[in-house]
Amino acid sequence: MKLISFCIPIFNNQETIDVLYEKIRTEFEKLPEYEFEIVFTNDGSIDESLSVLRRIHEKDKRIKIINLSRNFGQVVATIASQRLVKGDAVITLSADLQDPLELIPKMIESWASGNEIVICKRVKRNDGIVSDTSSRLLFWFLKVNTNHEIPEGGFDYYLLDKKALHYLNLVEDRTRLMHIDIFELGFKKDFIPYERLKREFGKSQYSFLRRFSIFYNTFYTYSRFPIRLMIFMGFLFFLFGITYSISLAYNFIFYKTPFEGWTPIMILISISGGLILMMLGIIGEYIWRIYQESKKRPHYIIKEVYDDDSK
Repeated sequence: MKLISFCIPIFNNQETIDVLYEKIRTEFEKLPEYEFEIVFTNDGSIDESLSVLRRIHEKDKRIKIINLSRNFGQVVATIASQRLVKGDAVITLSADLQDPLELIPKMIESWASGNEIVICKRVKRNDGIVSDTSSRLLFWFLKVNTNHEIPEGGFDYYLLDKKALHYLNLVEDRTRLMHIDIFELGFKKDFIPYERLKREFGKSQYSFLRRFSIFYNTFYTYSRFPIRLMIFMGFLFFLFGITYSISLAYNFIFYKTPFEGWTPIMILISISGGLILMMLGIIGEYIWRIYQESKKRPHYIIKEVYDDDSK
């Protein structure tokens, strides 16, 4: 009997954990040929999430808990779960109940038919115009600048074969975005479209500033666009300077037009100085990231693990 693992990061989700667990258990009652386990990662929750998780763990040993020492972020919490699971296939999803769990049988069916990566792509979401617009802009940017296969509506709900997960776990970058890392694996993929459900509990942790932070990190980590931008702007400014110099020389030689003082010189100095500072800032951002990687600090710290199988 094959094992399906679930990786679910938890941050202040005390209202949804019980419902999420019961829905997963109900779906597997329809799949008697499969077993399941759920690895929850408590990412520094300050509510009663850990207590709820421990209560469920006590009555069902298929539930594993990783309790991190503090909040490290959803991506890091997901990585922690993905490194503990033992399943033949692994499903990753959020704990907010906005991803329909009724898609689980369809995902497993697609995997059983030979697809090693199954992505549930959002074609519509009920999160409000600001969240919807900012999310679509982010994934449009990822699609254009990294991998053209990435769905424009985005995704956080996916299944990986254990072979694909093995190679995903080999990635050690400090700044990561799963959406890009998954597509860089290759492997055979399938896409399942769905409508993201309206949030009924709590509020989203992904504010506009959080999404902008993801965009900013992606801008530097996965894209060569900043370097190309510097080259393009340097070349453009060089052409402008050459053209302006030729124009001044032409007017001076043929029309005896005198130079008009310091104004054009100051303009050129201001523009070139601003460009140089901007380019130094971009280079500094890359150097900082290299420095962070070189320190080799742990990506997360596990305070405790609740897993009876590991005893």
